[in-house]
Amino acid sequence: MTEEERRFKGPVRGQSLFAIVFVVASLLLLSQLGNETRWAKGTQLFAQPRFWPAVAVGGMVLFGLLHLRALPRKRLRHADLVEWRIWFFALEWVLWFLAYVMVVPLLGYLPSTLIFVLLLAWRVGYRSRKMLWISAAFAVAVVVVFKTFLQVRIPGGAVYEYLPGALRSFLILNF
Repeated sequence: MTEEERRFKGPVRGQSLFAIVFVVASLLLLSQLGNETRWAKGTQLFAQPRFWPAVAVGGMVLFGLLHLRALPRKRLRHADLVEWRIWFFALEWVLWFLAYVMVVPLLGYLPSTLIFVLLLAWRVGYRSRKMLWISAAFAVAVVVVFKTFLQVRIPGGAVYEYLPGALRSFLILNF
């Protein structure tokens, strides 16, 4: 460890890789700003649809580059990759959520929620019959609260189209 690394406040491992990935992601977002936003004629600068996203993404690029520049070392070491692997495990939950979002329109809200809550309970390590029943009850409670009390409108699943008329209508409207 160099003297500069010793003087750096905070952990050094993983910082370089994080800063590089952050700057690359920010530049990617900046490159897409022209396609995703627009300038509206006759609108003041601060009310422009492109203004605040441009400020935010421009700030991400600027501060990401400043962070990268302030780091005591720019080269990646083995400790950086070990740290990144630990961070990467958090992305597993993002993938679970994305899969859930993709399955809900196919299977419906109740079946998807029930399946994913049970799978996640199993994944976390709750494998007893009691905990799986509690997880299933929780999934049903979530659906009831969101659909009944909060009146969240979530489209019915595509699989409901194959059911007989009255049952199909009931499930599409309620689950």
